[in-house]
Amino acid sequence: MEALKESLKRIDQKGYKAYKDIQGTYQFPHFQLHIDYVQGDPFASPSKIRIVLPSAKTKISSTWTNTNSRKVVCEDLIARKVQAVLGKVHKKIEGSGKSGLVLIDAPHQKVIERTAVQLDDAHITICLSIGLPANGRRVLAKEANKLFFQVIPNVVDQSVYRVREDEVIKAVCLSDQQQTVRKYLKDNGYIAFIGNGAILPRASGVSDRPMKKGVIAFQSPKEMEISIPVPHREQPLVGMAIKKGITVIVGGGYHGKSTLLQAIEHGIYDHIEGDGREYVITDEAAVKIRAEDGRSIAKVNISPFIGKLPNGKDTEHFSTENASGSTSQAANIIEMLEAGAKTILIDEDTSATNFMIRDARMQALIAKNSEPITPFVDKVGLLRDDYNVSAILVMGGSGDYFDVADRVIKMDQYVPFDVTEEAKNIAETIQVKRKNEGGDTFGPIQERIPIAKSLHSKKGTKHKVATRGRHQIQYGTTDIYLHAVEQLVDESQTRMIAEILFYLERNDVLKKEMPVNQILSFIEEEMQQKGLGFVTTHKGHPGEMARPRRYELAAALNRLRTLECITNTYQKGKSI
Repeated sequence: MEALKESLKRIDQKGYKAYKDIQGTYQFPHFQLHIDYVQGDPFASPSKIRIVLPSAKTKISSTWTNTNSRKVVCEDLIARKVQAVLGKVHKKIEGSGKSGLVLIDAPHQKVIERTAVQLDDAHITICLSIGLPANGRRVLAKEANKLFFQVIPNVVDQSVYRVREDEVIKAVCLSDQQQTVRKYLKDNGYIAFIGNGAILPRASGVSDRPMKKGVIAFQSPKEMEISIPVPHREQPLVGMAIKKGITVIVGGGYHGKSTLLQAIEHGIYDHIEGDGREYVITDEAAVKIRAEDGRSIAKVNISPFIGKLPNGKDTEHFSTENASGSTSQAANIIEMLEAGAKTILIDEDTSATNFMIRDARMQALIAKNSEPITPFVDKVGLLRDDYNVSAILVMGGSGDYFDVADRVIKMDQYVPFDVTEEAKNIAETIQVKRKNEGGDTFGPIQERIPIAKSLHSKKGTKHKVATRGRHQIQYGTTDIYLHAVEQLVDESQTRMIAEILFYLERNDVLKKEMPVNQILSFIEEEMQQKGLGFVTTHKGHPGEMARPRRYELAAALNRLRTLECITNTYQKGKSI
């Protein structure tokens, strides 16, 4: 601590790069300070520091971190407490550029494992970004002293040392209940659960917070209602459960179809108390699929959906720089099956119409030998039967899906009704006379092996890997666009995906010629064994990252325009 004071005094008013001298480790009364990275300019990306303190001096005991999910929720709680304190700290540091800035990579409504706070058996590590004070481009030691010896100790004292035991217990108990529901669904053949009383609508299209006014709490139809015993609660959780198979959600416009599906698609993540979706729990292998005009595709076997093309182009090893809506949607499904998805989520509003349905009149006018696209309605049942992959579909414009549905839910003014029997009777009574074009099997799922030269992050003589918000990664001379990847919910996940791709490149992982699915499993195992920081290039500091699922990582890899692959194929009935 005294050494840091002396160093700051010595470099006062020197050029800003003199701050490099303070990199190192310093002992404070209640914590250890690690200055891992110092920015080269007051207007550049902030400096990186870590605060390490003994967990024994806090209310975070080993009782509450004895499972991974409990550890993650405790880390999440601390990050939220730090952010709350930072939100009350007005700028007390003078200077130019980012002088006095103190930031933590804070969570939002969802609980996601991230590097901002890390717990081990004995310590709590808090990762912060700070703006070192400057006078123009000179060191401002007086303000730096305020930052290190007043602001940061105050933040630590007011946040992590003020965490109450009842807050920890509350967060851990909710997490235990959520994990219990997840296990119950898996053990009993369900893919989603929506608890009674859940608040599904969000405040706005740009806010993930729950709607407060005029909202209708969710209430399960009796035919689909189940009770799940959970710990830390006398009464079981009651709500709507969706079984494996094909579920179709119908209803008039603005009656809540898409709202229900959006809640389900985000149920892959746990939510904090008060979010309204705490007890909306979804199969962790559920993936939202949509059309995506203009994306690139690299050797994907889309032949289950798209057959012989007029120009004779191969659809068993299909590549393009500019996919159409139907082609992209077909590729998106096959790629996610390759990655291990077990539930497909689709909303007709974001789908290509000709991919979803081809009605009897169109079949009569355009013969099958002139139409290469096999609509999803004719393949979804085969996907269920051949590969045990379920689907939840929002359909407001086509009743043809009643023929293949295992369950039909009608949303009426945000209230769900089980109308399966009625829908099946309608399908029997009103015969549409369309021909099934799906064949006897879904078709083979291709296994692709990315080749090493696919990942090339050099731009000129330097590596360039950067994120531009949540939906864009710059990788060398190319950009990866992720706007259509709807379950990517945090920019920190995008940062970690970028780091993972660079890790694969610099460690020559692709030279081992592993299929995509094995690459994804390899990365998951590395995260589990070594923590999220295993990919970072920052010495000591793990960066500002949050854990992505394998499916969003696969989505980024598949949208890399330099991706090249060699292929193998799965056969019907073989586990994906």
